[in-house]
Amino acid sequence: MLSINRKYKWLCGLLSWLLLAPQLVAAGEVSLGELSKGANAVIRSEETTFIVNSINSGTTRFKTTITILNENGDDHATLYVPYNNKMSKVTSINGTSYDRFGKKIKKLKSSDIKDVSAISSISVYEDSRVKIASLDYNVYPYTVEFEYEVTQSNTMFYPRWYPQSEESLSVEKASLQVQVPLGSKLRYLESNVPRKAQISSNATHEVYQWEVSNLKPVTREPYGPSFRELVPMVLTAPNEFEVDGYKGSMETWKDFGLWINKLNKDRNKLPAETVAKLKQLTANAKTTEEKVRLVYDYMQGKTRYVSIQLGIGSWQPFEASFVDSKGYGDCKALSNYTQAMLEAVGVESYYALINAGEGTPDIKTEFPSSQFNHVILCVPMPQDTLWLECTSQTEAAGYNGSFTGDRHALLITPEGGKLVKTTSYEATDNQQNRSIKVKLDEKGSGLATVSTRYTGIQQETRDQVMNSKKPEDQRKWLYENTTAPPFEISKYSFTQQKDRLPSVTESLELSLRQCATLSGKRMFLTPNLMSRWSHVPNQSEKRLTEVVRVMAYLDVDTVEIEMPAGYSVEYLPGAVQHKSVFGEYSASVKVDGQHVTYMRRMKMNKGRFAPETYAQLIEFYNSIIKSDSEQIVFVKNVQ
Repeated sequence: MLSINRKYKWLCGLLSWLLLAPQLVAAGEVSLGELSKGANAVIRSEETTFIVNSINSGTTRFKTTITILNENGDDHATLYVPYNNKMSKVTSINGTSYDRFGKKIKKLKSSDIKDVSAISSISVYEDSRVKIASLDYNVYPYTVEFEYEVTQSNTMFYPRWYPQSEESLSVEKASLQVQVPLGSKLRYLESNVPRKAQISSNATHEVYQWEVSNLKPVTREPYGPSFRELVPMVLTAPNEFEVDGYKGSMETWKDFGLWINKLNKDRNKLPAETVAKLKQLTANAKTTEEKVRLVYDYMQGKTRYVSIQLGIGSWQPFEASFVDSKGYGDCKALSNYTQAMLEAVGVESYYALINAGEGTPDIKTEFPSSQFNHVILCVPMPQDTLWLECTSQTEAAGYNGSFTGDRHALLITPEGGKLVKTTSYEATDNQQNRSIKVKLDEKGSGLATVSTRYTGIQQETRDQVMNSKKPEDQRKWLYENTTAPPFEISKYSFTQQKDRLPSVTESLELSLRQCATLSGKRMFLTPNLMSRWSHVPNQSEKRLTEVVRVMAYLDVDTVEIEMPAGYSVEYLPGAVQHKSVFGEYSASVKVDGQHVTYMRRMKMNKGRFAPETYAQLIEFYNSIIKSDSEQIVFVKNVQ
């Protein structure tokens, strides 16, 4: 099992892509017609065959022929074959490249194939490796053929088939075949396949076959569903499986949880001196939640994250005593260690499998199978569940955020696996509350103090800047990511509050150049200094897919402007309100002596909306842009 923290979340996508199989056809002169329009590469033919030999043995055979149309398609000229030193073996790799006329350019030699660690930069114990073979060429179009075979003793993973793996990839034809021993049944889940599984049999196996053809590049609509929702997909999974001698079932989520229990059994023992230290640490805690926070803080200060990809260790955590002694572990080991420490002070918690990553789709809950890449800890509480991200040294206890929030997790209970939903964050959770005080001079420049409090998902970027960047890099980041009239930063600071809903407050002192423009005796100022909306997606004649907004948030701005001496207000924008199924917006301005206060509130909803609402979204955004651009007019008093 892959274990990751936020810093390495890109690894989930990489390894998932590497594990997608299939592709081959006789190379000849390129003639692609409609399939080449908008494509960087075209799969001419792809064949993936997976044969289950027994409960602990399987063979994958893969063939592909791909025509590369331009330099943006060159990635497809490189083959990646992941394997595990202990549980699988690459028995063959072959490859040949051809020019546009079908003339052979190169045949792959064994010396051309690199064998490297899959994740050595973040792993201290690993069996995960990858063979890499490249046949890239610099005259387009060209065609590459690859073929490989892998045998494996881990039958936990059956093929996950995505024949069209990216938007600018066309597919002329592709197929998946899975063979299981006679008398066995294959579990599978299909989506967007034009033809359902074709089932037949031979002398020894039941044969399941899927085919697709003539798939053109996919053009996603703005704010549309994820790419994976739009293309063909087949997930397959076993009922019974075996990994490194550990037999299990994933026919139900309960069964899969029982197998994880088997792996974790008796790995929660702690040294007596550590137990005594923990009891002393929590002796004065007044609530269970306070106990949890004390133990979590202790764990964060004592440990660090490393990846463990060693045999069954890809799924089985190191013993709690090992982590206690060494001070490191992966997500499994650190979660198990934290669970053991909580148990030592009388707090019940559950090991939880999850598919982590910002923007990562939720698991298919109707299809029990290994769809997870991470482990966190769940602490049931009387009022609400407390979730712990045990790989982070800075995360707030109880915060899921964009990494593990609003998705299903599989709790590993004594009775087996149970699906639950992690925290969902609403607009009031994800806030940006900004207060600006600016003093204008007669030239239209100003001095501003800015205090912005970010909460929930909106604070995550600042959290990373605050905790992972040096001061000079923080300042550079602020210059690159602060939207305001031309400015110089005189002073800045960040302060953080670690709660279930964490917050970061960013304080700035700015010198603003020409934040107002002069024309004769008048001064024109757009009071929305730092939060102007600017993006409107393209209009379309006919929207085909749902409108998807994945994050709800609330932005509130209060800007207090001190006019230059000798000036008064000539014109103020009127109060405005805009309401839509997508959110709400309001803005108003008031005057008090030499001070003008601008107030803006913008709330955006999340959800899936009917295609016909897309025009309303564009209208809503255009209304906001217009209101955000309104100006105040000051006039110099006549002496």
